[in-house]
Amino acid sequence: MSKRLSRRNLMHLAGATGASALLAPEVARAAATTWPLNVMGPGIPKICAYAGTTPAANRALQQVGVFHVIGGGGGGGRGGGPWTEEALRRNITALKDQGMTVVNAMIGGMNDIIRGGPNRDREIENIIQSTRAAGKAGLPCIEYNFYAHRLVEGYEEELGRAGSGLTRFNYERVKDLPPTEQEGAHSLEDLFKRAEYFLKAVIPEAQKANVRFALHPNDPPAPVSRGSQQLFASLANWKRYLDLVKSPYNGITFDCGVTRELGEDPVAVCKYLGSRDVINHVHFRNVTVRKPYADYTEVWLDEGQINMLEVMKELVRQKYSRSVLPEHPRAIDIDRERGIPGQYSKVGGGGFVGEIYNYGFAKAMLLAALSQ
Repeated sequence: MSKRLSRRNLMHLAGATGASALLAPEVARAAATTWPLNVMGPGIPKICAYAGTTPAANRALQQVGVFHVIGGGGGGGRGGGPWTEEALRRNITALKDQGMTVVNAMIGGMNDIIRGGPNRDREIENIIQSTRAAGKAGLPCIEYNFYAHRLVEGYEEELGRAGSGLTRFNYERVKDLPPTEQEGAHSLEDLFKRAEYFLKAVIPEAQKANVRFALHPNDPPAPVSRGSQQLFASLANWKRYLDLVKSPYNGITFDCGVTRELGEDPVAVCKYLGSRDVINHVHFRNVTVRKPYADYTEVWLDEGQINMLEVMKELVRQKYSRSVLPEHPRAIDIDRERGIPGQYSKVGGGGFVGEIYNYGFAKAMLLAALSQ
């Protein structure tokens, strides 16, 4: 009677006669995988979070395996003047001392750039000075928005499994809302002209400073937002924007959730953007779409229409090494009892316990992708 082959015996035999001849592909892959996998190395996506406001909050992030953060902007940046190298270094160093690496920071102060106001050139100069300071301080990426208006009025809470909070966008409720007096109404062509003016001034400076820019898509991506067309609310417009100044420094926050909200295939779009090296930040979330652009629900990462593993596998295939934010946590009772801060607190969004679920799910997808 033949002796049953153990995994150890198989490996000894494989070494003598060749693994490819004896081992099934699944066994060969398992034999070649050394655990635990190093998810902090080069060429690997970095799971990140928004920086905590206290050392205890950042320690909590590290306890669940998150060591990269968004934050650390220095000085003004939202209308209060440019960032300064000194303030950036101070903030980045403080987070580093708490065990965190800053991968990205959001900048604002662009209202006149977007809306064609009288202070446009001053705002652009502030962005340029902030970019130079970021380069000297070691901040690798600046994220920004180009919203004439963000149609958050269309969000409403929807209850999901066991009463957890989901976020629905319903365009029918808000499609006829008039422009606000402060923001006005803006055409797509005017927005593109202003964007081109902005990019031609800023991206050459970003390249010199080695600081990548990441524009977040319009979210929600409704065609018209309080009377204004939306610059970054379709894949065709994403491509057009990226062509205004062709450079890896003129990049995008690839949001797989928004991509699906447009009715597009997130994996195919990720592959296209990666081929151009313009994915400078990633938002990792799931969604169920009933009507592209107009009717969808932000759901738990494991239950939407996006194959999140395939998205992560594509990022790994590209050897994408920048930041991935598992965002928009869903609301659960323990967070509700503690009080949920932030924009989504009343429309199905969650707090830190919901975020822990997101971080764990995203890391599981990363480990699975690295194991393929």
